[in-house]
Amino acid sequence: MFKSGNVSVMVVDFKKAVQFYVETLGLKLTHQVEGHLAQVEAPGLTIWLLRPAGEQGSQVGKSERISIGFEVQELESAVETLKSRGVDFLHFMEENATRLAHFIDPEGNPLYLIELK
Repeated sequence: MFKSGNVSVMVVDFKKAVQFYVETLGLKLTHQVEGHLAQVEAPGLTIWLLRPAGEQGSQVGKSERISIGFEVQELESAVETLKSRGVDFLHFMEENATRLAHFIDPEGNPLYLIELK
């Protein structure tokens, strides 16, 4: 039934958001309409970065109702790579079968790395 899926992230500072997802996280920029729309790809995940126009654009806010997770092979290695690129991690969690490292993008959107044991 479904062909693919994606996550849309509303942003205020479009240029900074694209830079973070492409340069800092190392995701692939596959499409861009300058100033308000960019498509970036991670394995198994498409992320659309959107800069809403007009009044709606100024109301884009931080939301913890959704977060974006990236599965990694080795958590420590991924954390060190992102720290070297300026990412600050908020907290780490370890549960029975998972290890997580939480951080935010420049707009305050929650993201995390997850290692499955």
